[in-house]
Amino acid sequence: MARPLRIQYPGAVYHLSCRGNEKKNIFKDDGDRQRFLKILTQSLHIYTVKLHSYVLMTNHFHLLAETPLGNLAEFMRHFNIVYTGYFNRRHRRTGHLYQGRYKSVLVDKETYLTALSRYIHLNPVRIKAMEKAPLEERIKELLSYRWSSLPGYLSSRKRERLVEYGLVLSEYGGDTSRARKAYRKTLYGDLTGGLAIKDKIVGQSILGGNEFIESIREGFLRGEIDRERPSLKEIHKYRTKNAVLRAIEQETGKKIEVVSQEKGGLRQIAMELLYRVSGLKGSEIGRMMGIGYTSVSQERRRLRVRLLEDRSLEALFKRIEQKCNE
Repeated sequence: MARPLRIQYPGAVYHLSCRGNEKKNIFKDDGDRQRFLKILTQSLHIYTVKLHSYVLMTNHFHLLAETPLGNLAEFMRHFNIVYTGYFNRRHRRTGHLYQGRYKSVLVDKETYLTALSRYIHLNPVRIKAMEKAPLEERIKELLSYRWSSLPGYLSSRKRERLVEYGLVLSEYGGDTSRARKAYRKTLYGDLTGGLAIKDKIVGQSILGGNEFIESIREGFLRGEIDRERPSLKEIHKYRTKNAVLRAIEQETGKKIEVVSQEKGGLRQIAMELLYRVSGLKGSEIGRMMGIGYTSVSQERRRLRVRLLEDRSLEALFKRIEQKCNE
């Protein structure tokens, strides 16, 4: 599996998580949770980090944090070491508390901040025991869960000093009762409609729109070598995939959703360039086109034959290919 990237800069926002070593509990009782939040509050103050959302589960935690000073590594190192030391002393144990290094995903706050906040808050009802529970029961569990920043988002009386509520609520009109009601309504909608976040993360490291990902690639990853940082391959794939899709739309006026439903030369061209330019696997292209990976190979072979016989199709292919590299 590709090693996630660590990208730091002032004002960056991250989804952070740690899981217990061997999936063991990192909280044995409420005393541990209270101490965790106390240590977290102290660390936020020391490193001038802003916390937008959090949830504590039994064997892991999630944070949505912003680093005005660009010092994520220092903050997480201090925070995790202090809590691990406390936990080991209290429970008379030694060794690692967490399973490997913390996970961090750089977040485009203009696009995904509020969605990720809700994703974090939904964790208590995303467990197996609640998968088939009626909606009313899931809502009840969500509202009664203590170890989350959600109560402060739903009621101003339940705010906590360690949480910055304003930025997330600004998408709903500001830190007002109306905004909190809108947040609640959207959250309930996520319970029934789902909230897909994981499949939108690129290279295990970045969650954002095309422009955000491109700005990170240009600003922080230019000149990096893929073999030294495997996650860069995923960033490269994402960039060149979008270049192919953009080139097709510019040349034909058709989005990939339309092209994937058609049969013929343009669809075959899309498959060939996604394979050749973007480096996508046949299975990845197949998912985009709604077909199996063997069909992708067959369509690419048919295209090679058609390009020898159809000059207009060959000219279209060359124009799109050229645009991919502009």
